[in-house]
Amino acid sequence: MLAIVVITLILLAWALVSGRLARLSVTMPLVMLAAGIVLTAGASPVFIFDIEFESAEHIVEAILAILLFVDATEVPGGVFGRERPLVLRLLLIALPLSLVLAWVFGLALFGGAGLWLLAVLATVVMPVDLAPAVAFVRSRRVPERLRNLVNVESGLNDGIVAPIFLIALAGATAAGGESLRDAAVDAVPSLLVAVVVGAVVGLVARWLLGKAVDAGWAGASALRIGVLALPLLAYAGAVAAHGNGFVAAFVAGVFFEPAARKLPKGTLHLAEDVGELLSLALWFIFGALVNQTLARGAITWQVVVYAVLTLTVARVLPVVLALHRTDIALRDRFVVGWVGPRGIATLVFGLLALVELHGPEADLALAVTVVTVVLSIVVHGLSTGWVIRRYPAPVDDPPA
Repeated sequence: MLAIVVITLILLAWALVSGRLARLSVTMPLVMLAAGIVLTAGASPVFIFDIEFESAEHIVEAILAILLFVDATEVPGGVFGRERPLVLRLLLIALPLSLVLAWVFGLALFGGAGLWLLAVLATVVMPVDLAPAVAFVRSRRVPERLRNLVNVESGLNDGIVAPIFLIALAGATAAGGESLRDAAVDAVPSLLVAVVVGAVVGLVARWLLGKAVDAGWAGASALRIGVLALPLLAYAGAVAAHGNGFVAAFVAGVFFEPAARKLPKGTLHLAEDVGELLSLALWFIFGALVNQTLARGAITWQVVVYAVLTLTVARVLPVVLALHRTDIALRDRFVVGWVGPRGIATLVFGLLALVELHGPEADLALAVTVVTVVLSIVVHGLSTGWVIRRYPAPVDDPPA
């Protein structure tokens, strides 16, 4: 109960000073992470978390399911936004190149690890989450085109990486070094079920809610609750049918997106707020996980170098190459590449890998996840303000 009191007090304090801290590029995930580290550190910590992620696996997946659903439904101008060619370049060229580079870096630094495990690590560290750098997409100093491009990419790339992560994890956990075909045979049925369930939930909900709104049958608050139920329905339905829940939630969001744009303003806010609140609690618990990882001594120089390379070279270089010969200026290409923080998706994928893997492989996955996310939330969070200030203030902005 004391933990709940402290967390809610932190949230209240943040609500009071969030505007002021935002000017210093201090984000809420950074605050919750720091609080989790401080309050669970030492021989006699304020809070003691006995983290058993095997029993909480579905809770962690459900949190990601809500976030993936919201990401897929809040993109302006359709699923790929208003810059379809540029978004497709980022998703179909930059993202695969980033995964390959992350795999190559893992091969160079963790030569003794299996090839499937290296693929798992690559899919864990590459999904982009704007939460640690949310000020970038909210600042009017940044050209709207860049904000929309980064926002759409971050909303879609974790859903695209998810099935690749599942296939890689199936290969890493297969007994006797099974082939790609054997791993795919294990993972693909789960993905197909997830796609079918997500598509059915999204399409049926789109039709039903559209009819209800047109007929004036649904109240505003009931609509918000109904939309919140959709990712949970897609998740639970897929799990019950032996599919993957968060892939189903993402697909449901993709198919529901056309209706989301036609619903009354604010209908998605409850799902957004619940997802954000649950993710903040996960950031606090992640702080405890950081302390546990440090206590295990699993963080080596190879892990740190790998995290640095995947946060910089493996992200920035593919983005710059993918946007070559477009009308995006070179400086802006580097900006888009740099604004690629890692957050909840990396954390959830890393925790799921921790649940499925064992021994040194699990320790490596945990260490990579922890170091990558901590470095990203600090570096990207604190550098966002500097990046924003590289652009001139709009002429109609009031003076600070």
